[in-house]
Amino acid sequence: MFEDDASSKAQRTNLSLKEEQHAAQYAAMIGRTVALLVIAPMVTFLAPWPAPIFIYFFLVAFIFLGWFGWKLSRSAWAKPWHPYAFVTADFALLTVALLYPNPLVPVELPPQFAYRFGGFIYFFVLLSGLAYLYRPMLVLWGGVSAAISWFIALLFFINLPDTVLISLNGLGGSSSFDEYRSLTHIDLGVRLQEIVVMLIIASLLALAVQRSRAVAVRQASLASERANLARYFPNKTAELLAGKVNPFSEPSEHNAAILFADLVSFTSWSQAHTPTQTIELLREVHGVLTEVVFRHNGTLDKFIGDGLMATFGTPEPTRQDASNALAAAIDIADAFEHWQRTSQLDAGKSLSLAIGVHYGSIVIGDIGSNDRLEFAVLGDAVNVASRLEAATRKAQCRCLISDSLVKAAMAEEQAGLDAYVNRLEDIPAIELKGRSGKTAVMALR
Repeated sequence: MFEDDASSKAQRTNLSLKEEQHAAQYAAMIGRTVALLVIAPMVTFLAPWPAPIFIYFFLVAFIFLGWFGWKLSRSAWAKPWHPYAFVTADFALLTVALLYPNPLVPVELPPQFAYRFGGFIYFFVLLSGLAYLYRPMLVLWGGVSAAISWFIALLFFINLPDTVLISLNGLGGSSSFDEYRSLTHIDLGVRLQEIVVMLIIASLLALAVQRSRAVAVRQASLASERANLARYFPNKTAELLAGKVNPFSEPSEHNAAILFADLVSFTSWSQAHTPTQTIELLREVHGVLTEVVFRHNGTLDKFIGDGLMATFGTPEPTRQDASNALAAAIDIADAFEHWQRTSQLDAGKSLSLAIGVHYGSIVIGDIGSNDRLEFAVLGDAVNVASRLEAATRKAQCRCLISDSLVKAAMAEEQAGLDAYVNRLEDIPAIELKGRSGKTAVMALR
């Protein structure tokens, strides 16, 4: 039942994480666009006209890079190296925007003067946006790209003929004060500290993202396991099992109710219909039956061709398992007849549904090899329920319910149960194939 191998689980987890990354990237693009649109009017009022026009160009370029990168990541042309290329382009463009002299500024200033504005702090804003993508290597690459871009620009400005380079020792005498007063001076110590600090912060942020990614992967794995369990168990049971490690490693024996349902004469029916019609009908019928099983807190053990096996009281017993199974059996019969009356699939209206239910001792646990395990419900109660379902043809009824189940249900004293029991008919005890003696049963005509 739980044939969920490691590769398929990893694929679902990676897919979930990838979707989270795309969603985070989209949110980052929205935030980035809003931030740039807020900066635009601010620049309009703070910078002397027509200098803002030059800045508008970079704002539009940043918006374009962000949205184009997001669109490309969702397309068939996406490559693993694309995000790294866009991050490099972002930091290179930011370096140019911060240091390239604005030709539209009415005041003429030397290129080296751009370092006086402290624009390096904007690199950290751009770097922090990468943390949302759950990709630590991309964050680290962002820090390296920023450091390389800033260092290349620094080398360019250092080699300008009028650059006054302040030594790493800082102010060492009166001549150093003269150097600091120069409009073309560059403090090499400060610039190198910026690069080192950027690399340190990028490394620390990458470690934090790695931790966040591990948590996200764990949550994605739990969500995948919970979704897989929800196909078989009621929601509350699925939540319980999702939080356990190897919940069925130790066999458990207790009483439970077992229900088998099967389409009568389906083999001959399928021979007269196309595979597409067969699949379409099975999907509808299985959907109707499963909804009733879950509504009565049952567990879908497995689909058996055109039928199913459901259990009530697994993986853990409750005080109303027999009552739930009895109500589910009758509701399944009614739901199937309602489906036949209302379904648009006329081909399925010639079929009938046989149901057998029994209550008794079962054992549950994992069976199989170390490489592949499957959850299994075993025991004589399972065999009896299966034989009861098969015996409905001879008894000419829709459902056979063992006397053991009815007595167990009555002992539970659940409200509304009498309405179900009153619909059952006492019939003579029957012999079941492969079993000695007779089994007391009640029938639903």
